[in-house]
Amino acid sequence: MMSRISRVCLLLTGLACLAWLIPAVQVGSARADVVNTRHNLSVSGPGTVKALEETRVCVFCHTPHSASTEAQLWNRNSSAAGYTPYTSSTLDALAGQPTGSSRLCLGCHDGTIALGSVISESTVITMAGGVTVMPDGDTNLNVDLHDDHPFSFLYDAALAASDGQLIDPAVLPAETVLDPSGEIQCTTCHDPHDDANGFFLVLPGDDAGLCEACHSPDQWASASHNTPLLRKIHSPAATATATDSAHDKGIPSTNSCLNCHDAHGGDGGARLLAFAREEEGCIVCHGVTGPASDIESELGKFSAHPVALTDGVHDPREALPIASAHVECVDCHNPHATRAEATNAPDVPGALSGVRGLNGDNVTVEEAAYTYEVCYKCHAGSAWRPGPATPRQVVQSNSMLEFDPGNPSFHPVEGPGNNPNVPSLLHPYTETSIITCTDCHNSSGDSPAGLHGSDFPHLLGWNYETAQGTIESYEAYELCYRCHDRTTILSNASWQSHRKHVVNEGFSCNSCHDPHGISATQGDESNHSRLINFDLTYVEPEDDTGLLEFVDNGGFGTCTLKCHGDNHRDKNW
Repeated sequence: MMSRISRVCLLLTGLACLAWLIPAVQVGSARADVVNTRHNLSVSGPGTVKALEETRVCVFCHTPHSASTEAQLWNRNSSAAGYTPYTSSTLDALAGQPTGSSRLCLGCHDGTIALGSVISESTVITMAGGVTVMPDGDTNLNVDLHDDHPFSFLYDAALAASDGQLIDPAVLPAETVLDPSGEIQCTTCHDPHDDANGFFLVLPGDDAGLCEACHSPDQWASASHNTPLLRKIHSPAATATATDSAHDKGIPSTNSCLNCHDAHGGDGGARLLAFAREEEGCIVCHGVTGPASDIESELGKFSAHPVALTDGVHDPREALPIASAHVECVDCHNPHATRAEATNAPDVPGALSGVRGLNGDNVTVEEAAYTYEVCYKCHAGSAWRPGPATPRQVVQSNSMLEFDPGNPSFHPVEGPGNNPNVPSLLHPYTETSIITCTDCHNSSGDSPAGLHGSDFPHLLGWNYETAQGTIESYEAYELCYRCHDRTTILSNASWQSHRKHVVNEGFSCNSCHDPHGISATQGDESNHSRLINFDLTYVEPEDDTGLLEFVDNGGFGTCTLKCHGDNHRDKNW
């Protein structure tokens, strides 16, 4: 006689079989929802990938009998493929080969196993349209997962603390479930039975909600890109100009994170950038037809930071100074932290918030406090840094050495200058003022501020003629006259022969003055005060003595040199 336990088991088995034969259609059931999703691969499925004749819904993943050794009564063999996992210098987790439920998902989504190949059937279920494996496209992740969000790694409090920009797993939303081992899996973000949020997401994907369940980038709360408008800026129109857009995937149009990132198949790979060309991610919004300030046009000007010359070279954790020649938007801007806040020199403005830098002591700082620290990443110790713009008596292109406050003279970028008497300064500048690199180098014309592009050489924001024979005018030396009063200069108040040289002889300010400064390792206060560092194009050694020097005598000083065809020996000005 059958025991009570046996009868119960038989009843449960019968119900299980019945469930396979009768499609679940109960309204409000999470499992019932799968019938109306693309995971219903039966003949009744709503998607384009489905069986030719098979009517059972669940058989493609589950079976009540003779299942695999995996959990969930799994009806598929796991792929034997080896995978290329996601890697990145900014990834603190250890993402290896897929495990757990992610391995099960890849049984279809890596494209190596026939969709109709299930354990419970002796023959492969035939799919409509001659389809065998997962067709190429967004849902076929293939075995190369380098461009997919990492999974199958332990997500614990230690990881969150070491990364610094992850939410403690103890307070994750209930919908974002870690597996029993505490690992992130596909099912942390996706519920394979419920597509109510689209893309089988466990939380609505719009407005960055799902991403922010785990990710909390530094300064994101106050960032310009984290506003109601920009969190919803993604649209087909906004991405139409991108040359390698990854946003043609039906991504929810209000997910701000996915304006720049793509969780699966991003062209940029590391950091899941949606674009292989990093600048394209910015130009989507900051392009000619974009909804934000037009930076694309600036980058096409005569003089510009050449962001289009390199791809995939930038690394947020690269050693400083930058050793590999490149410049990208993110070398100067942190899209998670940038904001419109203005500051006083030399403090870093909001647009440069959260960017790594190199301070005046040649030490890397994870967050630059001053504008010059951002510039020093390339324009200080980098071997490939741009060379001097002018062939000078003292040659130097390391801006850190040029602006050192210990120099005999320098423009006051790191600290106040050491000349106590500069009568030409315009209000509100004084001898104790500090300026910033962008006071001279900036976008030209009526353009968005920043070192993007200029109509003048060397990314100067205003004209600065350097050739001898220039006819003096405000426009010729606007760069200088923005801080130094033209009338005072030409009245010889700061040097008794300014007018003679600049107006009568046609000498440029650049002929005598080095606009950055003279390193204390090369010059001294006797010969290189007042930014004196002669342009060898127009100033030569004196014929008889062979000397080319300026000697500061506490007043204006004396010169021994040859210029405008004349030899000067101890010429007292």
